[in-house]
Amino acid sequence: MHKEQHQLDVVIIGGGPAGLNASLVLGRARKHVMVIDNQKPRNWVTQETHGFLTRDGVSPREFRRIAKEEISAYPTVQFASDTVTDITGHDGEFVIVTAEGRQYEAKKILFAVGKRDLPLDITGLSEVYGKSAFVCPYCDGWELRDQQLVIIISAAHALHMAKVISGWTSQYTLCINGNDSLQEEELQEMTRHGIQVYEGPIQNIISEEGMVSAVELTDGTRIPCTGIFFQPKLQTGSDLPKMLGCNVTETGTIVVDPQGKTSVPGVFSAGDAASELYQAITAASLGALTAVSINNELNFEVWNGDRT
Repeated sequence: MHKEQHQLDVVIIGGGPAGLNASLVLGRARKHVMVIDNQKPRNWVTQETHGFLTRDGVSPREFRRIAKEEISAYPTVQFASDTVTDITGHDGEFVIVTAEGRQYEAKKILFAVGKRDLPLDITGLSEVYGKSAFVCPYCDGWELRDQQLVIIISAAHALHMAKVISGWTSQYTLCINGNDSLQEEELQEMTRHGIQVYEGPIQNIISEEGMVSAVELTDGTRIPCTGIFFQPKLQTGSDLPKMLGCNVTETGTIVVDPQGKTSVPGVFSAGDAASELYQAITAASLGALTAVSINNELNFEVWNGDRT
């Protein structure tokens, strides 16, 4: 076990937009920070990041490269490609252990672990995910504007998604993925707007080199399309927050207050892990705001004589 020689102010677990922006703010605040990231971000299935001012269209890998280059100006911020396997201790005295046998001591912890996809058991979906099938119209709707789309969605979210997608295209079909059905009033509203709804199970996504051409149902129906939006099944990017005692919602989101504080003193969370607004710029913003909260807490503790 390799132990770090000095106590860190903050260990950030996760190196996506939230963790990176938090490390930038904390580095500029002269805090000693270690960012530990396993290099397996969810958004690496996509080719471009969108909706992020000055970085619209950049690849997730290039986004990280630029961010780390900028953060390198602040020598108190370090990075480690590793996976955190265990956390013990309490506020002010956390001990973080990694898969590579390293041990870090930190006053505060920030979980910026994002979310990870659970399998949807739809044959052919993985081949098109990130190429012609996406989860967020605000991230990729522009690229699929005015195209013929299939929306794979649960009954509970179908009407909402139908309204949202209508801003990008009027040519779309809904496929209800799950055992529930739309209410009669919802079906009538879809009909009024000329939207075809299929409630049969999906057999296969037909595509070539990642570009979808049709969605095939188990009854043989083929729905032609050039793009897909689908509702993912997600869970927190790490089980550690829950193991540490952080409150987590039924949908896997870490519960935080407006300052990013979890239910465990000294433990914070930001980005997709603590939000259901899945955009890079939102995650980065939440990372920055939470970093301010962490920095203030550290400064106030020293001011009050609670920490050295």
